Amino acid sequence: MGGHQGSNTEGFTSATWFSQLCASARRFKSLAPPSSETAVRSSSRDSLVRRLGLFDLILLGVGASIGAGVFVVTGTVARDAGPGVTISFLLAGASCVLNALCYAELASRFPAVVGGAYMYSYTAFNEITAFLVFVQLMLDYHIGAASISRSLASYAVALLELFPAVKDGSVPLWMGSGQEFFGGFLSLNVLAPLLLALLTFVLCQGVRESSAVNSVMTATKVVIVVVVICAGAFDIDVANWSPFAPNGFKAVLTGATVVFFSYVGFDAVANSAEESKNPQRDLPIGIMGSLVVCISLYIGVCLVLTGMVPFSLLSEDAPLAEAFSSKGMKFVSILISIGAVAGLTTTLLVGLYVQSRLYLGLGRDGLLPSFFSRVHPTLHTPLHSQIWCGIVAAVLAGIFNVHSLSHILSVGTLTGYSVVAACVVALRLNDKKERESSNGWTSSWHEGVFCLVIIACSGFCAGVFYRFSASVIFTLLSVGVAVGASALLHYRRAYAQSLGSGFCCPGVPIVPCVCIFFNIFLFAQLHYEAWIRFVVVSVLATAVYALYGQYHADANTLIYQRAPESEDSG
Repeated sequence: MGGHQGSNTEGFTSATWFSQLCASARRFKSLAPPSSETAVRSSSRDSLVRRLGLFDLILLGVGASIGAGVFVVTGTVARDAGPGVTISFLLAGASCVLNALCYAELASRFPAVVGGAYMYSYTAFNEITAFLVFVQLMLDYHIGAASISRSLASYAVALLELFPAVKDGSVPLWMGSGQEFFGGFLSLNVLAPLLLALLTFVLCQGVRESSAVNSVMTATKVVIVVVVICAGAFDIDVANWSPFAPNGFKAVLTGATVVFFSYVGFDAVANSAEESKNPQRDLPIGIMGSLVVCISLYIGVCLVLTGMVPFSLLSEDAPLAEAFSSKGMKFVSILISIGAVAGLTTTLLVGLYVQSRLYLGLGRDGLLPSFFSRVHPTLHTPLHSQIWCGIVAAVLAGIFNVHSLSHILSVGTLTGYSVVAACVVALRLNDKKERESSNGWTSSWHEGVFCLVIIACSGFCAGVFYRFSASVIFTLLSVGVAVGASALLHYRRAYAQSLGSGFCCPGVPIVPCVCIFFNIFLFAQLHYEAWIRFVVVSVLATAVYALYGQYHADANTLIYQRAPESEDSG
């Protein structure tokens, strides 16, 4: 009898715990009106300092996006797509413009505090969604930072070997590409952690100092890319552009899915909201402006590269450098090496910067220990978060073969972009108070979210059918389902202008729906291990939230004040 009573008590306790978990997971932040007296984090002693102007934000976005990819990816994709690689970059750029429009609306709509995609999903959806978005993004950032630092070490060694005093191959492997052990699972590298430590030190000094470094390095690589384009333009043979798409449009479309990730980085601007002088005006311009600069540079490089050398003769490892060497312009090859080092440096610098700001946001909200929420009183940087990010990246880069993990990257980026696009639609519905006045699961808000899920599933199915060359009927059927769900969203609701936003994404809900479909389509093109990573990481993140996050979320931060109409701190 006692055992039976104990079993009932245990079952009741489990049910209570699960109910509490579900209730906590469904919590969401509310946007208070600008006139509210709600305290704003940016005015507290733990706030960052507003020192970034519009030009700084544009350089931040360009610095995050233009890396060694402009010197390598353009050539490797051109080997399959031919001169049509230019169309590949145009298609990928157009997709990123749509994603950037969604980011731009939310960046101007939300409070001028750190958080980015995490903060948007916390308000549009719920606490567990926001935490999952953070974890998936952060894994991408950590592995990406380690991988980029390894590449930077290799490029730095290659640049050093251009000098006669350093013989080719005289630099030990553990300084450049890495000394492998245990079948390549472990790979010792000393230079990569040292470079990470140096950049972490720069970031800890303050946003003004780190922005100055980023500005100088970004300006350097942009000038080099422009010089490369101008120098190569005089050696273009238009005959090399024919046939323009030798392997058909499918190769061009496949190339677009590959080069899409060359544009990733504009979202870094949104994460600098708390350090922007005039966030509501400058963030949307910074996001779109940096993306336009990147698209222009990529297209220019593609036209020059495929015009100088027949696409079938392009090198796999350093196509741009070897193309100029074959034309007798070795000085340009040296510039390209310098540009690659500058490009990787800024990409790594901005990546570490974004990571620390995301950790800062979760530390403030209590989903991570308060250790991450501390801001240095004089440097005005999240010192502990920044050092933590540097340590994680240094450990990964110093002892592991992180390049072998590259096939599980981009999961967080694609899912994060998709959630951001969905946030635009969900928040427009919230503007009409549908969520607060809903009864059960029949509200327009829930119907809208259900349609967004259908669009995401359709995008994944279309991507899988395309990837495995299934009948085109199945792909068209998936597209048709997505179109139907988008049409339902469009005609079921009237989407007013976003409240409290300085910039409104045009074409809502169609533009966000296209973003979601294409992002998840790309998700389906990733290695199947990336799919497994998404599921496993999501399960582990849910467990962490259930054991820690739900109990420590700070109720005092569950209301965000909207960004002011304008703010000029000088």
